[in-house]
Amino acid sequence: MDYVASTPEQLGQILKNCRKQLKLTQSAMGSKVGLKQSTISAIEVHGANATVETLYKALSALGLQLVIRDKLSTGATQREW
Repeated sequence: MDYVASTPEQLGQILKNCRKQLKLTQSAMGSKVGLKQSTISAIEVHGANATVETLYKALSALGLQLVIRDKLSTGATQREW
């Protein structure tokens, strides 16, 4: 399934929802890739504060990958950033 995140907050919410679907606690998710529970919490609340490396670790813990796509090709009419 594809998830679209146009803002850091949306990204954090998507990661949180995926974690919950997998029935993982923040601690369990973090321990899979060497991140602290507090780091997972911060990503879920303030996605903008995560480094790219930390974001990739979080994605890996959930079995997700990052896909880059042109927003305008999906019918979006404006850019949020």
